Amino acid sequence: MARLAEGAAVIYNCVNPPYHRWPADWPPIAASVLGAAERNGAVLVTLSNLYGYGPAAHSLGVGAYDAAHPMTEATPLAATGRKGRVRARVWQDALAAHQAGRVRAAEVRAADFVGPGAESALGERILGRVRRGKSVSVLGRADRAHTWSFTEDVAQMLVVAGTDPRAWGQAWHVPSNEPRSQRQAIDDFARAAGVGGVRVGTFPPVLMRGLGLVWPLMRELRETEYQFRDDFVMDSSAAQATFGLKPTPWQEIVAVTVRGR
Repeated sequence: MARLAEGAAVIYNCVNPPYHRWPADWPPIAASVLGAAERNGAVLVTLSNLYGYGPAAHSLGVGAYDAAHPMTEATPLAATGRKGRVRARVWQDALAAHQAGRVRAAEVRAADFVGPGAESALGERILGRVRRGKSVSVLGRADRAHTWSFTEDVAQMLVVAGTDPRAWGQAWHVPSNEPRSQRQAIDDFARAAGVGGVRVGTFPPVLMRGLGLVWPLMRELRETEYQFRDDFVMDSSAAQATFGLKPTPWQEIVAVTVRGR
């Protein structure tokens, strides 16, 4: 990595190892990229998610991460699951190096992706059926408030984090729209696709457990099922106020996502 990154001004770590291998693969990947940034004097910007916060709101007795208690960059990294802990560690190691003066680092945290080709709960598994007017099944509960981050807004925040010194030494949430439940988002997609409404069901927990016996992805999703079982709302006002950024309007996101551009 140090050789490949020679001469780089910014290194963007947007790696995504196989989901079930995060605990094994993330530490050496993150250490390699951090070392390359340190050796070459490059800014290190890591793309992350909200796993590091964990389901802490529940343990604190304030319910889900709802509109009254959204996740902010000041929310403690209190994950209890394997994937959440490893994502928190990646940032903590980079921040320690930044604070020691060895590197300039920032982290960009996105909610679940939405956008053309995005791999997410609103990805092609859902969109392909919606475009044909067919029913869909979603994870968790369909009517819980949920924040979604548009992939182009993610990219814009990454560029800002790598080039604006005000971003360094901190984590930033991607500017994102007001939350939409899975049902609301799917209804929006259906209208944009011109198919009217589609039936929205949910995966029964017993089915998820059964699939987890033979499907590693489904087994790993049990760790983060709270994100779709309850409200899961992210506040991105800090990045919006600091850098003057705004999320792409939701209806524009819906239109380009349904088209698949």
